Amino acid sequence: MKKVHFNYADRKLHLKGKEKIKAHIVHLFTREKKKLEEIRYIFCSDEYLLQINKDFLQHDYYTDIITFDLSEGPATTAEVYISSDRVKDNALTQGTTFEQEMLRVLFHGALHLCGFKDKSKVQAAEMRKKEEEYLLSYTRKKDK
Repeated sequence: MKKVHFNYADRKLHLKGKEKIKAHIVHLFTREKKKLEEIRYIFCSDEYLLQINKDFLQHDYYTDIITFDLSEGPATTAEVYISSDRVKDNALTQGTTFEQEMLRVLFHGALHLCGFKDKSKVQAAEMRKKEEEYLLSYTRKKDK
């Protein structure tokens, strides 16, 4: 059974090496000592994710990612919604590529499911450090 799935609501994901990305997400869970049952990434538009944000979190603002942990036991089962529109805009404002920003967001959602938080400055700094660690290790593997 595959553990990582890429699904599409109203946006497609245009990235090379999707299977390698999925394998790296599985690797992330292994490295963080968190059992993974299944994670579904659903790619969508700003408007689609805004509606989810309103309906489920009562937030009326755009975001790049919303993570739902659906686990009923020790192994992680989750849905992660990602706005490709927001990732594209964030890549521009951060001065990076769409691919790098999308990878960061993919790993960010996985790290939340492994127990990392980003509400405080200290937590956000630790999260960013972990994101960079997994971006670097992915880039090294990809380049081999």
